[in-house]
Amino acid sequence: MDLCGRAETVVRGDQHIAAISAASILAKQARDALMLQLDAVYPGYQLHLHKGYPTSLHRQALARLGPCPQHRLSFAPVREANIPFGR
Repeated sequence: MDLCGRAETVVRGDQHIAAISAASILAKQARDALMLQLDAVYPGYQLHLHKGYPTSLHRQALARLGPCPQHRLSFAPVREANIPFGR
C-alpha cells in the first residue's frame, strides 16, 4: 500500500502514546454506535449486547441465522457458520 508519508509500527502503542490511546477509544465508541444501529436492522443477532465480538451469544446467532450482509466472511467463525442469511 502506498502511504502519503512515513509510517511507524508501535507495539502496544495505545499504552505508550496518548494519541493512539485516544484514537483507540474513539474507534471503539464509533464501533459500538454502529453495532447499535445494525441491531435495529438485524435484531436477531443481539448486537446491542455483544457489539459483534465473537461471544457464545454471537456464535449462537450465527448458527441460528447465518451471517447477515454486514458480517465479515473472511473471519473463520462467520465462514464456518456457512448458512445463507435469512435461511
